[in-house]
Amino acid sequence: MDGNKSATHHIRQNYCRNRLEYRRGRRLRAVKVYTVANESKHLLVFGVPRINLKQEIKCKLKRCGDIEFIQSVTEEMAQKVELEAFTDVYYVKFTKVQTARFAKRYLDAQEFYGGILHISYAPEYETTNELREKLLQRKAEIKHRQQVNEKVGLIMSTDAQCSEPLDKKRKEP
Repeated sequence: MDGNKSATHHIRQNYCRNRLEYRRGRRLRAVKVYTVANESKHLLVFGVPRINLKQEIKCKLKRCGDIEFIQSVTEEMAQKVELEAFTDVYYVKFTKVQTARFAKRYLDAQEFYGGILHISYAPEYETTNELREKLLQRKAEIKHRQQVNEKVGLIMSTDAQCSEPLDKKRKEP
């Protein structure tokens, strides 16, 4: 990893306050787009109060899915980004990208023992094999969706042909 330059994506962004009314959700969110390569089963959890809460954060994260391991990386991250005082940073590796996505969505910006959690993807911890596996998985998902959409389209078109009025069918010789 290359110093501060590669750690900038871990900094919490401001909430978007100028979205159109119909685009706003119930909660304000920071608008950010993730590509397949950005999403990861590796997460960094910022903002955990420094009072020995490793087991508690592990239990909270386990509710979202299976965890391979969790470890403190506070010293390493302190060299790369400015951290909130008296907080720890934990590196978590989930077994699946889907469970990491779920954990990020539901635990980001949540209160935890008096601190506000900030969870970010950490694709810099992935190996090349994990990245390759993730891209192949995405390719298989897209292929499956295309097949399902083709079947639905075929069913919809045959239903439309069957539901034509009878007088239309009689007029065409």
